[in-house]
Amino acid sequence: MTNFIPIFPLGLVIYPGEHLNLHIFEPRYKQLIKDCQASGKPFGIPAVIKDKVQEMGTLVQIKEISKEYDDGKMDIKTEGEAVFKILEVVKALPDKLYSGAIVTYPVDQRKRSAAKMKIILQGIRTLHERLGVTKDFGKPDAELVSFDVAHHAGLSLEDEFHLLELSQELQREEFLKRHLTKVLPIMEHMDLLKGKIQMNGHFKNLEGFKFN
Repeated sequence: MTNFIPIFPLGLVIYPGEHLNLHIFEPRYKQLIKDCQASGKPFGIPAVIKDKVQEMGTLVQIKEISKEYDDGKMDIKTEGEAVFKILEVVKALPDKLYSGAIVTYPVDQRKRSAAKMKIILQGIRTLHERLGVTKDFGKPDAELVSFDVAHHAGLSLEDEFHLLELSQELQREEFLKRHLTKVLPIMEHMDLLKGKIQMNGHFKNLEGFKFN
């Protein structure tokens, strides 16, 4: 299926099911939000990476306009709905300040591995423990999918986008599992390094080497 959507390119990756709060201040996007609110239709957020609009993004629905300011600025709440792929960007629209795109929606294979997700969640919680942060995912572990936890796995923006490109849940789970397999040993090394730095200047109680 293909259709036309207004687009709001941003330097971030949003996933289906994710809640995103935005402060709208540019005239073109104030117009976009007003139009979408009036029509009840969603808009697209394609990712911008290294000053380039990427071909993949997520369709989002406005859930609430939390506040409107005297100068027309707005605070809004949105929710991600579906991943899209841009077929063509339409930069200029009649009587509009914002741009749009003709998009298609890749089929998402949602088959998942409960065992792999358990490993991923263990890894993320270990990472959070070492960083001194806590996170409530808002769902039972058995209901969580890769999109629910990806932002909390320490991915770079490029890696978050690559995850968005993957059209199978099993692929996304494997990607997160491999990422955590790489990053957790690095965190362990940083913990050891931090400990060595903190010990510098302290009196050390060490047993000397004994020659046989």
